[in-house]
Order: sequence, then structure tokens, then C-alpha cells
Amino acid sequence: MMKMPTEKRIYRDLDAAVISGVCAGVARYLDVDTLWVRVAAAAALIFVPFIALVAYFAAVVLLPRIA
Repeated sequence: MMKMPTEKRIYRDLDAAVISGVCAGVARYLDVDTLWVRVAAAAALIFVPFIALVAYFAAVVLLPRIA
């Protein structure tokens, strides 16, 4: 019997959330430390604030929650 690969999904991780769990969910999806995703989000907020805010709020609305 052939084993099917598990589907990798992105979601907001509320257990590791600081604000809404977007960075924690992205970090889990990318299999990296949450700190690196939060640093990248903060850098994006400094250098391209409008795009970063729109992307973050879109992720809050569009990504499913997992508690």
C-alpha cells in the first residue's frame, strides 16, 4: 500500500500567539523559530509599513485559527 504524504497547512497558532498567532503559524509552517518570523515582520513594518500591515491583517482574516 502506498503511503500518501501528509498535507502541510498554514494556520494561526493561538497557543503560541503574541497578538493574533499569524507569526507563530507562519513559523510552524516554515519549520523555523518563531523569533525569526517576528523579527522579519518587525523589519517589514519598518521598511514597508503599508504592505506589512495589509498583509498582516489579511492573514488575520484569511488564515484559519487553531487553538
